[in-house]
Amino acid sequence: MGAAGLLLLPGAGAGRDHRTLVAVETALAALEPPVPVRRTDFARRAAGLRGPERIEVAVPHVRASADAWAAELGVDPGRLVLGGRSFGGRAASMAVGQGQPSAGLVLLSYPLHPPGRPDRLRVAHLPDVRVPVLAVSGAADPFGRADELAEHLAALGGPLTHVTLPGGHDPRDDAAVAAAVATWIETLART
Repeated sequence: MGAAGLLLLPGAGAGRDHRTLVAVETALAALEPPVPVRRTDFARRAAGLRGPERIEVAVPHVRASADAWAAELGVDPGRLVLGGRSFGGRAASMAVGQGQPSAGLVLLSYPLHPPGRPDRLRVAHLPDVRVPVLAVSGAADPFGRADELAEHLAALGGPLTHVTLPGGHDPRDDAAVAAAVATWIETLART
């Protein structure tokens, strides 16, 4: 049956037109059959305001956006894959951990902890995420190196695919990020 679509949210300082999110959308449009992607801003950005969204506001926004898009597509929300880059992925993972139906989760540069603060892990909700997860990250990401991510994402309640690329928090090879997402989405369709 496969995913009916992928809802993508940006990082805290970016918008829906971040180059990586656009590259993922382009790659999924090239699949056969194509997988629709909805890139959406958080409420503050959509209102023209600067600065990061609060996580307490972001998570309900993810849930409402997923439910609204599923209704628009005429599918159950559990047929959508949710995800995002950095803060967007964190918010999506928390929504899924709190019970938002989802076919899977895409975490691009997941912010495991603030830079230089490995004592402030953002992992409490991970055991409650019981869907397939793709994590794509830079090997030298200061928000969580590949080895840290592998260790802590092992707490996920669902199966994990972890792809490590050269670079930091914003890997420059958008084609490689997009290819990883497209390959995983195709694999998800076969399970």
